[in-house]
Amino acid sequence: MVGGDPQSGGGAEEASGIERARIAHELVAGMGRVPSAEVPDVLCRTCVSLLPAMSGLSVSVTPGDLDSGVVLCASDGVAARLAEIQYTLGEGPGREAVRLRAPVLAPDLTSARDIRRWPLFSLQAAKAGAGAVFSLPLAGAGSALGTLDLYRRTPGSLRGAQVRTALLVADAISLVVVALDHASPEGVATWLAGAEADHEEVHQATGMIMVQLGVRAEEALLRLRARAFAEGRTSMEMARAVVDRTLDLRDE
Repeated sequence: MVGGDPQSGGGAEEASGIERARIAHELVAGMGRVPSAEVPDVLCRTCVSLLPAMSGLSVSVTPGDLDSGVVLCASDGVAARLAEIQYTLGEGPGREAVRLRAPVLAPDLTSARDIRRWPLFSLQAAKAGAGAVFSLPLAGAGSALGTLDLYRRTPGSLRGAQVRTALLVADAISLVVVALDHASPEGVATWLAGAEADHEEVHQATGMIMVQLGVRAEEALLRLRARAFAEGRTSMEMARAVVDRTLDLRDE
């Protein structure tokens, strides 16, 4: 029938609004009255329950530039590893989603297309146990606050309904963070600070390498990442070795 129901567009928008409210409500309800320090883990568990088709997920915040990303939570070891790989290599779908402020979908990390996009990440992610990765930006005022990163152990595309739900969950995460920030006297600063502390050793090690090699911060971080990749370790593992003085890049 030509033209269709004039109310169909409004009905679809209303249904989308109801689903958006439902997901936001579930996330807020999941938070309950848990202490601020426990919010990230509860947030991840609730998101996993809303996205049963996914093997796991992580939520990251990028408060300034791409090198300062902070992983708020990860549902399992593979999700945490995928986030750390992107931080170590400086490439991957999450980085691209923040840069483009748009979803970045990699349904098959072994495909020629995804390998061309992220040659190092695709290899390391597959070794970590991921067959597909989907990164959705967390919307901010004119910029991406971070990403919701989903993964599957086996390759495969997201169906239309799954994409819509994932986008709504990413949208709701942004709303929940704002709601928690206004509702709690502690705000989200406490658990953001706790997550940032995980990368404190990387920043400290970068400073030590700057002094040791007489290079700028960008090159110091690049050298740390290169050494980590060469040894099949993460940036944080290498940073701990530098801080503990069991590794000195001047010996290279």
